[in-house]
Amino acid sequence: MRGELIGRYVKVRSKGCSVSGTVVDETKNTFIIESAGTEKMVPKRGNEFEFTYNGEQITVRGSEIQHRPEDRIKKVR
Repeated sequence: MRGELIGRYVKVRSKGCSVSGTVVDETKNTFIIESAGTEKMVPKRGNEFEFTYNGEQITVRGSEIQHRPEDRIKKVR
């Protein structure tokens, strides 16, 4: 996941967390997700996120994308 995640629909796939909605902001350690008219801050570490990308469901561990957004986009595989 090297592309921009802000604006994408996401579901948090972790025990005890049932947040889903649109990513409205991102930091190195968190996503801010708009869900049902409210914004919720969800830590990347310890959570799995399911994104829809080109019609496919992609599940990513938060620890794999725990970078500043601008650094992740530039990152070489």
